[in-house]
Amino acid sequence: MEMNQYLSIFIDEANEHLQSLNENMLRLEQQPEDISIVQVIFRSAHTLKGMSASMGFEDLASLTHEMENVLDLVRNDKLKMNGHIFDTLFKCLDALEGMVQDIVGGGTGSADVTELVAQLKQIVKGEPAAAAGKASAPAAAAGASELALVATHLLLDQYQLSVLKQSIENGSPAFHIEVTIREDCLLKGVRAYMVFDALERNGEVVKSHPTVQEIEQEQFGRQFSVYYISRIPQNELQDALDKISELESVAVVPLDAESLSELDESRAGQHQIQEAAAQVAAAAQTAVKPAEAPVRAAKPAAETSAKPAAAAPVANKTIRVDIDRLDSLMNLFSELLIDRVRLEQLASEVRRNDLTETVEHMARVSGDLQSIVLKLRMVPVDSVFNRFPRMVRDLAKSLGKKLDLVITGAETELDRTVIDEIGDPLVHLIRNSVDHGVETIEGRIEAGKPETGVVHLRAFHSGNHVFIEIEDDGRGINQPKVLDIAVKKNIVSPDEAKKLSDDEINMLLFAPGFSTADKISDISGRGVGLDVVRTKIESLGGVVSVTSRTGLGSKFSIQLPLTLSIITAMLVKLGSEKFAIPLTSIVETGIIKRSDIRVLHGSKVIEYRKSIVPVLSLAAVLDSPDYSDEGEHETEMLVIRKGEKLAAVLVDELIGQSEIVLKTLGKYLTNLNVISGATILGDGQVALIVDPNALIK
Repeated sequence: MEMNQYLSIFIDEANEHLQSLNENMLRLEQQPEDISIVQVIFRSAHTLKGMSASMGFEDLASLTHEMENVLDLVRNDKLKMNGHIFDTLFKCLDALEGMVQDIVGGGTGSADVTELVAQLKQIVKGEPAAAAGKASAPAAAAGASELALVATHLLLDQYQLSVLKQSIENGSPAFHIEVTIREDCLLKGVRAYMVFDALERNGEVVKSHPTVQEIEQEQFGRQFSVYYISRIPQNELQDALDKISELESVAVVPLDAESLSELDESRAGQHQIQEAAAQVAAAAQTAVKPAEAPVRAAKPAAETSAKPAAAAPVANKTIRVDIDRLDSLMNLFSELLIDRVRLEQLASEVRRNDLTETVEHMARVSGDLQSIVLKLRMVPVDSVFNRFPRMVRDLAKSLGKKLDLVITGAETELDRTVIDEIGDPLVHLIRNSVDHGVETIEGRIEAGKPETGVVHLRAFHSGNHVFIEIEDDGRGINQPKVLDIAVKKNIVSPDEAKKLSDDEINMLLFAPGFSTADKISDISGRGVGLDVVRTKIESLGGVVSVTSRTGLGSKFSIQLPLTLSIITAMLVKLGSEKFAIPLTSIVETGIIKRSDIRVLHGSKVIEYRKSIVPVLSLAAVLDSPDYSDEGEHETEMLVIRKGEKLAAVLVDELIGQSEIVLKTLGKYLTNLNVISGATILGDGQVALIVDPNALIK
């Protein structure tokens, strides 16, 4: 039987089951006595085992079989879950995800799972964790040289791959360093520290295996490996490490951008396969039943895992569509919308009943088509957010902290191409909050806070932008320390530092090479992170900012524009010019008298519904050539909102609501903070689109 035709179905369903396993394992960790959760986990593992065996992926099947044995004892009340079992099962899930990603990248899905299988067998036999470790030690020692060089794509996440790739492209060499300590060395932790000290003086450690914490506690054999960005050539780096005594060998292997790009693409391919098929399937269901709910990316993984037999019919209804074809479809429909608006305007001028009825019918049909076309490319950010609960759980455990991750707005939808790019910046910002922001348990108790820290991850629409916020209730940003480091690293001069505002000091965190970490860490603080975050967000046409209150926490805010979309806007006039303001940002319209405008601390304000809001003249902001509201007795206004803030915007005339096609201004018209794009109106005129978020500071 030809298996290739079933491979895409296997990948889709394997990813769904792995997501379900991760989510339900996290639930079980909170409710270890709930056998119903164990039943769901067992069924997912059983289905994944059968699928893997049918496709010939023996390592996947053998590992899930041993996991099944452990879960079978738990569901039959013959074994109680504990921290060691949870940790082992989570490691198994990581290995399974790595093997599936290898299959996505065209590999065989093979991996050395000997040690994990041995640990699971020890759990089944009822032997304690220490015994399991001793039992697996001979196997680990026998293949030590092979286990040390674990595949890069299993050790590094997509963010770490992108950091290494960007460093190489910027001219900084990157290496994989394999260190073996002599067998007769008594203080291997000290030798490891000397290696890391030498590395830290000459570059940045991106990742170590085992982790830095495990190496510090001597929880490793005689070998460890490091992914490293160097400031010195390979020969000088080799000489510096060779000078450290009691090392049996040090292998410094250079990494190249091409191989890292291939790994990066194979990892991205997993998301593309999973999401593209789900989008088209959902769109097809919407087309058949237009009265149903809007298109979603995929059905919940937990629901799929509970009914594995029903997954096959869903897979048969999916097809894969090249994203370029969706772009072409969007562009063609944009042109159709412009013509529709023009026809509606002509019909209103001619006033023939038969023409008017035809145009109205066309408007209804194109409206339904518009709904489908828009949603084809839109994906809930939940497809990115659902990976973070597990990540935060692992980070908190490794740092000895108690943490809750609160996610809101996961249903907020973003263009699929943006979804693919924002995962890595969010990973780093969340890691930064967990590592630098939230205090240790002892530190929180001393500060009079609850033991458990909270990290909020929010997403919401505002105008023609999507905002994503990461907020923690930790210690906040230590601004004196930030300034001191910035001056020492020549990011700012001492004189400039004295003139910086609080917000400007906070933004120094995004300067290239800036880090407040006191010691090197696998989690954050490598000095290459926040700069990469800002670069990635700005490449998407977005903006990242940070606010902080000492002792209360910090909030990172990412503002992402909808670069190509169809929105409803209010058209306004300023003299001979027309502008569009997104309707989602408008609270109310009205007319105000000039006499009602007051001046408070040098700023114009009005009283609006028992509150004071600032007044902005759009003509003054945009420097209108032929209109000024200064001489008007009464002026039309729009009340706009950004988050909790309001402002009244004065305009010449309100034209009315209209659906418009949002087009970017291109690469040449940049730094126009108030203007987010342009549109072509029904009469052929070009109207600039005002960004309400830029008007409210």
